[in-house]
Amino acid sequence: MKTVLAASGDSGFFGTLHDFFDSGSWPLLRNLAIFMVVVFWLAVGYWVFKDARRRIADPWLVGAATILGLVPPFVGAFIYMLFRPPEYLEDVRERELEIKAMEESLGRGRHQNCPVCRADIDETFLVCPVCTTRLRQACVNCKAPLKPLWQVVPTARRRSSRRRRSTFLRSKPRGRKPGPSRVAADGGRAHTRPDQA
Repeated sequence: MKTVLAASGDSGFFGTLHDFFDSGSWPLLRNLAIFMVVVFWLAVGYWVFKDARRRIADPWLVGAATILGLVPPFVGAFIYMLFRPPEYLEDVRERELEIKAMEESLGRGRHQNCPVCRADIDETFLVCPVCTTRLRQACVNCKAPLKPLWQVVPTARRRSSRRRRSTFLRSKPRGRKPGPSRVAADGGRAHTRPDQA
């Protein structure tokens, strides 16, 4: 009876499995699979260490995160991924530098520098106190500094001398005699206005 069972067991699927596990290839494959799982487990722990070092500044917390990534095998890495900081330290520093640069550029509008000597000046300065460079014109009426595009100080009642000077330069002088080129072009006739004739 034993020979019948042995003969029927050897020819089936279970007989083949039994032969495989009794052969020398099974321990080799089992040890290779265990080695691969251990290597993968250590690689996951190393990845957790590298990622924690890029995200966490405190070395003790980096060590704790690495141990968490190793001790519950494969599950610890998922736990670490749930509780890790969302940004890299490099990104945090870069964002802080950008914010600082924006704050400085916004603050620079209030603090100005002299164009010649780069000394700090105020908006109300007419002359640089260091190099005596003229920075702004003063209003004739109130002596307040004029902004570059202003023709008059908003609180002044009259226009400044800058406006008067520009209209003076645009007007033509009265009683001007024609130049030699004009006389030659007109055939020698002089141009005179009716009130001068």
